[in-house]
Amino acid sequence: MNFFPPNAPRAFTLSDFDFALPPELIAQHPAAQRSASRLLDGRGPAPVDRRFTDLPGLLLPGDLLVFNDTKVVKARLFGQKASGGKLELLIERVLSPHADAGHEVAAHMKVSKKPLPGAVLQMDGGFTATLLGRWPKAHGPLYRFRLSSDPYALMAQHGHVPLPPYITHSDSADDEQRYQTVFAKNPGAVAAPTAALHFDEAVLAQLEARGIARASVTLHVGAGTFQPVKAEQIADHVMHFERFEVPPATHAAIAACKARGGRVVAVGTTTVRALESAAKFGPACDDTNIFITPGFDFKVVDLLLTNFHLPKSTLMMLVSAFSGYEHIMALYRHAIEARYGFFSYGDAMLLSRQAP
Repeated sequence: MNFFPPNAPRAFTLSDFDFALPPELIAQHPAAQRSASRLLDGRGPAPVDRRFTDLPGLLLPGDLLVFNDTKVVKARLFGQKASGGKLELLIERVLSPHADAGHEVAAHMKVSKKPLPGAVLQMDGGFTATLLGRWPKAHGPLYRFRLSSDPYALMAQHGHVPLPPYITHSDSADDEQRYQTVFAKNPGAVAAPTAALHFDEAVLAQLEARGIARASVTLHVGAGTFQPVKAEQIADHVMHFERFEVPPATHAAIAACKARGGRVVAVGTTTVRALESAAKFGPACDDTNIFITPGFDFKVVDLLLTNFHLPKSTLMMLVSAFSGYEHIMALYRHAIEARYGFFSYGDAMLLSRQAP
């Protein structure tokens, strides 16, 4: 069965990144152990089936692994309007966490009929959310709310894990642990940097013993990562903004890696977006909507560890830009035939950057 367009045109359209994915390949639960997942080695001309625990042996002493250390918050909150109508908020960004700044957040709102600004919503757990208006623009997808207490504390106590829409079960205690990396540090993401979910302490120890360095960035993954691309001409698509930081220590680690002839290995597409945003726009940049499509000039990343992505998604476009469209499509065709797990709780693959 041919899952992909046989000949991709030079001017890519959305349809070029479509493919037929058997729904049973969408992983609904993580592997029994973090590092027990499969790894598709896509660095060469032909795919090689491996285990994730093979990763340390595939990297070289002097390489630098860069992780996204964002921490997923329990950003899904439920409540009701004064009329009794049920609603759901998904906190996208905490705007002012402290009482003297108003406890303001920006959130997606799911409700049958939108309340008017000034409405006080009664939230499950006994707190309130007052609707202040849209954010950041009058007709944008997000709403600005004032919560009655510290947003992070309220989410920790009353929130639910914001599992992706393709995971069909309600969040559980297992999801609270496993939809989070072992090195999550800075709270603010509403989606996990999923390529990093495969790492456990044993694999990290093996990487360190092999002389592979580590560094981190922070990019708070937003719900926009799951929004479908609607424009057939991909150049017409506008990416969502996400907050990020590449600390000075990471800039220094990258420079040292390049100087010794090592390779920068980005763990996940969010790490790629952070590193390439900083390289493109400078260290002062802290909010990015970079859109990486075929033809992008990569400045930093040499290898990419990533999960398998949704059809027609911006992440399919990013990995195609990194390793080449035809190569990625061949890898995905193999992954489907070999029954790899897809998306957040699925398996991983290792990619090399194509020659310019």
